[in-house]
Amino acid sequence: MFLFNRLRRAALGALLGLSLAEPLSAAAAGPKPVKLGVVTWIGYGPLYVAESLDLWKKHGLKVTLQNFTDPALLPGAIMGGALDGGFITYDQLVGQVAKGDTMRAVMPLDFSDGGDAVVATTDIKGITALKGQKIAFAPLSPSDFLLAFALRKHGLKDSDIQPVGAGPEAIPAAMASGQVRVGVTYEPMVSQITAMDGGKRFHVIYSSRQSPGLLSDVLVFTDKAMKTRPEVIQAVMRGYLDGLEMIRTKPAEAAKIIGKALGITEAEVIEQQQTIHALSPAEMLQAFTRSPKPESFHTACAAIADILKAKDQIQRLPKCEDTMSTRFIEALLRK
Repeated sequence: MFLFNRLRRAALGALLGLSLAEPLSAAAAGPKPVKLGVVTWIGYGPLYVAESLDLWKKHGLKVTLQNFTDPALLPGAIMGGALDGGFITYDQLVGQVAKGDTMRAVMPLDFSDGGDAVVATTDIKGITALKGQKIAFAPLSPSDFLLAFALRKHGLKDSDIQPVGAGPEAIPAAMASGQVRVGVTYEPMVSQITAMDGGKRFHVIYSSRQSPGLLSDVLVFTDKAMKTRPEVIQAVMRGYLDGLEMIRTKPAEAAKIIGKALGITEAEVIEQQQTIHALSPAEMLQAFTRSPKPESFHTACAAIADILKAKDQIQRLPKCEDTMSTRFIEALLRK
C-alpha cells in the first residue's frame, strides 16, 4: 500500500468531517474563480484530482491550476498578484521571506521521501564523485537546495561543481543527449531518467529519502490574502483534502486522473507515490509545531536558512514564525 494509505483513522474522521463543511456563503452567486500556481510534481496528485472532478465547487470555488516550468518564477507571481496563491517548497518560502516577501505557509502538504533526487550515469557512484562535474538543475529551486545540502554533507562546496541551468522538466532531455552526466530534479522526471536504456544508463546517487524533513510542499498565500480572503483559503484547503481522500478511497480512479495530468501511466503513478509522504491534517499541524525533529518546520527553517545564506541567496536569516500561519489548520481541525 502506498503512503497515502497511511492516514490514521483519526485523520480520516477529520477528512470526512471537512467534506461535509458548509461551502462559501457566496456560492449562491456562483463559484469564485481562484488561480493557483503549481509545478509538475507527483505530490500534487490531490490537486489534479480536485481540479479534474471540480471538487472545489461544493466549497464555492472554481479553481484553475497554472503550471510553471520554472519553480523560481512562482513566488514572484504570487506576490505580484498574478496568482491568488500557490504551492511551493518550504525552502523556497524561507528564501522569499528572508528577502522581505510577506507570504506564509498555511498548509503543509507532504514531505519528499525520495521524490527529489540527484541522478547520474552509473559510473558515478556517489556525491563525492561529483567534483568537477557539470550538473544540470534549476537555480533557486528545491533541486538547487537539495544539491547544496548533499554537497555540504559530503564535504564539497558549490565551487567544486560546474552548474548548468535547466528547468526540472528539461533535465531528462539534457541527460539523454549527453549534455550532462548528472542532473537534479524530481518526480516524474527522476523516473523518466532512470528508466532510459532499460534502466542501465542512469541511477539515483542521492535523494530526499536520505534527508528526512528537508523538502516539503506547502500552500502559500500573501499576508494580504489571509486578511481579506480567509474563507477562500479555507475552501482551497478543503478541496485539497477532498482530493486526498479520493486517492485513499478510490486509488485506481485517482491514479488515472493523476497519470493524465503528468503524462505517465497509472502504474507509474502508484509507484511514484511511494516517494512522498502525504500529511494528514493532524500531521500538518505537527509540522508547524516547534520541535527538534527534522519534520518540524522550525527545525527545517533554521537549517534551510543557514544553507541559503552560505550560498549568498539571502543576506539575513528570517524569523521562522514569519514563514507560517497555523490558524487555518487549527480552524479545520476544530470542525
